[in-house]
Amino acid sequence: MILANIDDYRTLARKRLPHFLFEYIDGGAFSEATLHNNQSDLQQIAIRQRVLRDISSISTKTTLFGQTFSLPLGLSPVGIAGLNARRGEVQAAQAAEEAGIPFCLSTVSACSIDEVRAGVNNPFWFQLYMVRDRGFLREMLARAKAAGTNTLLFTVDMPVPATRYRDMRSGLSGGSLLQRKLTRVGQVLTKPHWAWDVGLLGRPHSLGNITPILGDKAGIDEFWSWLGANFDPTVTWADIDRIRAEWDGHFIIKGILDADDAKQAAAIGCDGLIVSNHGGRQLDGALSSIKALPRIADAIGDDLSLILDSGVRSGLDIVRAMALGAKMVMIGRPWVYALAARQKRGVKEVIDIFAKEMRVAMALSGCTRVEDISASMLENHQT
Repeated sequence: MILANIDDYRTLARKRLPHFLFEYIDGGAFSEATLHNNQSDLQQIAIRQRVLRDISSISTKTTLFGQTFSLPLGLSPVGIAGLNARRGEVQAAQAAEEAGIPFCLSTVSACSIDEVRAGVNNPFWFQLYMVRDRGFLREMLARAKAAGTNTLLFTVDMPVPATRYRDMRSGLSGGSLLQRKLTRVGQVLTKPHWAWDVGLLGRPHSLGNITPILGDKAGIDEFWSWLGANFDPTVTWADIDRIRAEWDGHFIIKGILDADDAKQAAAIGCDGLIVSNHGGRQLDGALSSIKALPRIADAIGDDLSLILDSGVRSGLDIVRAMALGAKMVMIGRPWVYALAARQKRGVKEVIDIFAKEMRVAMALSGCTRVEDISASMLENHQT
């Protein structure tokens, strides 16, 4: 099939992945209202079309946290993304590096931080959860520092696991242990491409950064059990403040939707915030990220760099988000769809699609530099 946009990569990923893996990527919490609104609210933002301006030279380069990137776009951390292609996180990190944009590795990746670091030339961003096992947390901070990581994303919107009906129905989390295993095996047998590329050639199958805790033979069920037991509902701003004191690099909090929370993050010395509702995978009914963005931007001004995550599906969405105060956007599902569909090549293709779409949006709105994107480019920026 001809792949023109993100929806096409999603379609191909659905054809190639076992059902439980696709549903894990694609689904959200409860009725998935917030998942839907993340995209629909972005699409309702109209950009002013401007004509007869010199747009012969357009630059999408941007600088953030002391680094220059080819595009104000990053690859968000996605749990067990490495199961969607052979050693998947390594391939995605390589694609991002070659494209000149940041890649962020999840704490719960399929490939370990050391394996991914060995596959690229330069350090990448790393994401961390506050878990009950503080020894594990300190160890991950140390491993991130040893890998040269200078930018830490700390996810704060998962003190408890959300209910995701798709995962329950697909055999990922619902039913008995035997039911789940039989269901997943049956799904794998219907996807020979994945079974060969990942199931056989993608060995060893481990759980990346938590392998030292669970062992080399632990599988998805052990992973969910450990993750569920280690969510920490007691975590407060004081805990985040202590982590900030221990980290001497750039510190970004991911999962902020409320302006008062944004002010609190600024008070503890964060360098940036990711305005995100976890892709609609946590609190269903929460604001879409793009609706939350202007309030947060107004609340903190220029004190922190804002990044938008959740719902971004095009280069046009990048322009929309930046016009409302974001310095960069991050994508999760799009790069994982691409990875599942066409491996590293697919991720590079999707990044290129975003870049081309962004250039067109900038050109037709009369803007030639990222620094010039502002609310004045919008027909109505009241979200």
